[in-house]
Amino acid sequence: MMNPPLEYLVRNPKSPTTNPPLLLLLHGVGSNEKDLFSLADYLPESLLVISIRGPLILGRDRFGWYEISFQAGSPKIDIGQQEVSHQKILEFLEYAKSQFQFDEKNVWIGGFSQGAVMSYSVGLEHPNQFKGIIALSGRLLEETKQKLNTNAKASANDEVDPQKIYIAHGTNDNVISVASARNSKESLESLGRSPKYKEYPEGHTISQEMLKDLVGWLAVEL
Repeated sequence: MMNPPLEYLVRNPKSPTTNPPLLLLLHGVGSNEKDLFSLADYLPESLLVISIRGPLILGRDRFGWYEISFQAGSPKIDIGQQEVSHQKILEFLEYAKSQFQFDEKNVWIGGFSQGAVMSYSVGLEHPNQFKGIIALSGRLLEETKQKLNTNAKASANDEVDPQKIYIAHGTNDNVISVASARNSKESLESLGRSPKYKEYPEGHTISQEMLKDLVGWLAVEL
């Protein structure tokens, strides 16, 4: 039996189905797989939900996808760690295919904060493997933008069905500014994408209203 490349928690579909859609959830820095898993009961019953733990150990029950340092007031990420985590998530999807039954053409990835950053990176760079992306309080990395710009023509030719992208952000977020979210939206639109974008009068959090709107959107798009 294969060993999982990352630790995880699973919520099976509440409504029986042969090939359910799959949603991979990625937590924020300093958290763990239990965090977003607490939202699983609110998500559409048809979904197979798997919440994954980041590979980077930051402390007791505290994990991440990459480390961040602040130089001259701006965040600088450890791109090497980010790339390792990126590959681990792809490995995890292959592992999931060997362990669970789901529709491999209906795979979604989403996260909060650093988990949203990773969801953008993994989902956008592998459009044939992910039908949709959910970015809550996150941002597009410059490295991801560069890769997307380089591969724009190839991606456009490869994608039969454009990816569904959902972005939600608090206007009072003092961890990742709403300006970053707006910039991410504009970058995606410049590449011909049409993300669903919503702002809320919140800080760096997932509010009840955010969750309600996301669930409503997912129910239509799945």
